Amino acid sequence: MRPLLSSLVATALLVGTASQTLAQSVPCMRSAEKAAFDLAGLKSELMVIAIDCQMQERYNAFVMRFRPDLQGSEKGLNTYFGRTAHGSSQRAHDDYITSLANAQSDEALTRGTLFCAEHSRMFDEVQALGNSGDLLSYASAKPLVQPIALVECPAAPVKKKKDKTVATK
Repeated sequence: MRPLLSSLVATALLVGTASQTLAQSVPCMRSAEKAAFDLAGLKSELMVIAIDCQMQERYNAFVMRFRPDLQGSEKGLNTYFGRTAHGSSQRAHDDYITSLANAQSDEALTRGTLFCAEHSRMFDEVQALGNSGDLLSYASAKPLVQPIALVECPAAPVKKKKDKTVATK
C-alpha cells in the first residue's frame, strides 16, 4: 500500500510541476497572435458542440462562412509558435490544438446533459455576426476554455517627437 501511495504522490507532483512550468513558460502574445488564439478557441468550442450535440451541419456552415478568418487564425498561430517554439513550431502548434480540444471536451463532459442546452445557441450567435471584426470581438469576449494563459504582450511605449515649432518674425 505504501509504495502505491508514494507513486501516486510522486506522479501528482510531477504533473503539477510540469503544468506550472508550462504555464510559466508561455511567452506573451502580440495582439494579432492573441486574436488568433481567441478564434482558435471559438472554432474548437464550436467543433466540440457540433460533435457532442449532433450539429455538424451548423459547424460546417460556420467554417464555410468564416473560412478566410479561420485561415488567418491558423497563420497567426503559426506566427506565434514560429516565434516562440524555437525549431519545433509545428509540434508546439499541434500540441496546442490537441490540448485545446481536450480541455474543451473535458469541460463538456463535466456539464453532462446540460452542455448542449447551454452551448448550442452559440451557432445562432455566430451566424448573426456581420463581419470579421464582429467574429473577433465575439471570440475575444467569450469565456472559452484554453489550455494556456493568453497573455498579451505589453504595448511598446510610444516615442514622442519633440515639438519643433519655428517662430516667425
